[in-house]
Amino acid sequence: MGSRPPSLLLLLIIVLHILQCARGQSSYIIDTVGLSVLPSSSVQSGTAVTFRCQASVSHNSIPHLTHTFQITRDDVLIHSSTTTEDSVVYELNPARAADSGSYECRVTVKDKSKASISQKLDVAGLQTPSLYLNNQSPYENEEFVATCSAPEEKGSLIFQFYQRFRNGEPQRIKRLATNGNSSETTLKLRHIGDCFLSCDYEINLVSGTRRSNSSKEVQIIVKVLNITPIMNVTPYNDVFEGDILEVICKVVSSPLKNIEVFLTKDRRIRKQASAMALSYQFTAQEGDSGEFVCKAEWGNVQKETYRTITVKELFSKPRLTVEPLDIFEGDRFELTCSVSIYVPDKISNETMKFSIYKDNVKLTGADTYSTMAHRDKNGNYTCKVYVASLMHNFVKESPKLVIKAKVPVSKPVLSVVGGMLFLGKRFQLLCHSQSGTLPITYNLHGPNGLNEQRVVTKMGEKAIFNAPAIHKSSDLNNFLCHARNGQARPPMEAWGIQLLRSTIIIEPVSQPVLTILPSVADVSEGHDMTLVCSVQSGSPPINFTWYHTETAGALESQMSDKREGSHSVKNVKGEDGGAYYCVSTNAANETKQSRKVMIRVKLAGWKKGLIAAFCILIILALILVITFKTRLLHFKRKSNAKLLVKSASTKAERLSLTQAEVNEAANVTPGMMGKSIWSEHVSGSESDDQISAIVPEKQEPEYTEVQTRQADPNRVPVKQGTDTVYSEVRNSQQGVPEPADGVSVEYAQLNHETDHHSDHSNHGDPSVNDDHIDEVDNSVSVDIADHRE
Repeated sequence: MGSRPPSLLLLLIIVLHILQCARGQSSYIIDTVGLSVLPSSSVQSGTAVTFRCQASVSHNSIPHLTHTFQITRDDVLIHSSTTTEDSVVYELNPARAADSGSYECRVTVKDKSKASISQKLDVAGLQTPSLYLNNQSPYENEEFVATCSAPEEKGSLIFQFYQRFRNGEPQRIKRLATNGNSSETTLKLRHIGDCFLSCDYEINLVSGTRRSNSSKEVQIIVKVLNITPIMNVTPYNDVFEGDILEVICKVVSSPLKNIEVFLTKDRRIRKQASAMALSYQFTAQEGDSGEFVCKAEWGNVQKETYRTITVKELFSKPRLTVEPLDIFEGDRFELTCSVSIYVPDKISNETMKFSIYKDNVKLTGADTYSTMAHRDKNGNYTCKVYVASLMHNFVKESPKLVIKAKVPVSKPVLSVVGGMLFLGKRFQLLCHSQSGTLPITYNLHGPNGLNEQRVVTKMGEKAIFNAPAIHKSSDLNNFLCHARNGQARPPMEAWGIQLLRSTIIIEPVSQPVLTILPSVADVSEGHDMTLVCSVQSGSPPINFTWYHTETAGALESQMSDKREGSHSVKNVKGEDGGAYYCVSTNAANETKQSRKVMIRVKLAGWKKGLIAAFCILIILALILVITFKTRLLHFKRKSNAKLLVKSASTKAERLSLTQAEVNEAANVTPGMMGKSIWSEHVSGSESDDQISAIVPEKQEPEYTEVQTRQADPNRVPVKQGTDTVYSEVRNSQQGVPEPADGVSVEYAQLNHETDHHSDHSNHGDPSVNDDHIDEVDNSVSVDIADHRE
């Protein structure tokens, strides 16, 4: 137990030591990296150049610290080494032009790296190349080997070879790129005589292309090679098929050996010999006509001679013909095999034998063959001619004749494109035959001089014609379509009458007519009204739409299978009056509008009766008023004539009007019945003809304030309550007082009204009452009417 703490302490010390060692190994830094070039950065070719790369690294006593050095030229690695030393040396001995460039040294220590400043090296000068020829006296076109080398150079060199004639400039004849410092090539010269050859090279550096000096010139003499062959053909003239021809090809007077001779035609070798001559015999045939070539070859040198041979035919190649040229199924046709030319001196017509074949199967041994056209008879036909001569038998075959009988065009069918036709609009017609060999020519004839043509040459193609507009269905009968696929055959026809059975004909609607039921003059409130929209022509279904100019939008829209439609307006009101119109359209998509119809809604019957009764009542009331007014005026005149009131000077006279007279006067003026007024005669200067006014019965009475005459100051004043009295004045219909025929009378209040005033106003004072009466008596005056009327 007591030993465990020292063991743990020892373990901890070891771990700390390891950590310190680990920290010590990773503690370093690359201070500098330097690169030096000796003896200098610019040297001549062949000089020894040394590169020294020095690294300076700071660290905390890391043992055996390794350095990795990498030296590059123009970013291409040329040297690499790893060492514990802090420097490395790289030598170029000797340095050549290919070593020129930009050098750099990079040092890597563990996971850190650093590069030096780049140093340039320029190596001046290129080695002059050498030219070597393995044969300086070749024959014309003979190949020889030329080698150009610069053994001291390195890198990728491009060699160039030149040829120069006397008193001329060098001309480049070849250019080669190699990876080494020499180039070997094969040259061939055609010029006879002497000339001079030389070479040089180029090297491509990053800084640019450098070119070497030219090598020494090497003189070369090109000799003549006399191996041109000669060629003889027997016989040469009038060569016919079957003749035996001999061709001799040979080389004469040549000191050379190993010469080969070839006879070729159309680049095909007919015969070859290793000796200096050859002979070739063959039986002439039609295909032997042409150019023969005789070649002599020595090494890579060739000489040629040409000769043309024409082989005449004993008879021409047979020709197979057919009649008629345009063959249809069911037609009869005939094949004929014939020869156009032959040589009667060598062969006769009787020696020629003919045979006709179909798909290489013999049909007949004659020169003609006749059969009926059918699909089974379609195929490739040929014919052959056999000729037997004394020396050779000939067989010639005609070119192939392909026979394929046409299918006659079937009766065409006319149809309207889309299956629907609108009268009055242009449309398209399709003319189509179900069967028939292409090409098929379609012609469409129609009204107004219509004559158009379509040629169908491809499968799926259709003959579609643009037809003019028609205005009635029967016009379709005027269309006619012709279809044909052979000039010698009659055309097949299709008439437009079949269009009536297969086409939906749409007639546009005519202008609609709007009719009102009942008539426009009989539309009354409370009744129903029907708007009928009809057209004279148009294919159903037809869409009718009604409009009221005073209402936004359509009233109703309905589709009808007839040529008319109706819209009902229930319980017509006054606001239903105004302008109405309707619009019609159908599948032709042409919208037509009717003329506008103006409707005035009459009043209801009971309203008319009520108005009539009201008018009658008004008329009766006017008659009654006029009658009553006339009689009243007449009665008033009579009453006023009878009313005479004499002026009285005494109190008894002034009060002499009796109750009966007062009542009678009241009856004369109904509007004043039962009322007492005080009237004052304003002035004595006023006319004696003054009359009281009578107003119509319907006017309300107007009350005018009448002031009493000024009382005598010597007399006892009247009470204030009796100073003002009211008089009823009746106006005429014109608003001015109408003079009466009678007399205007001022009435004093009598009877019980006088007593009433006495009782209530005087309260037993007789003196006051008497004075008042006297004053009134003095102020009352009576105007006597003028009875001259």
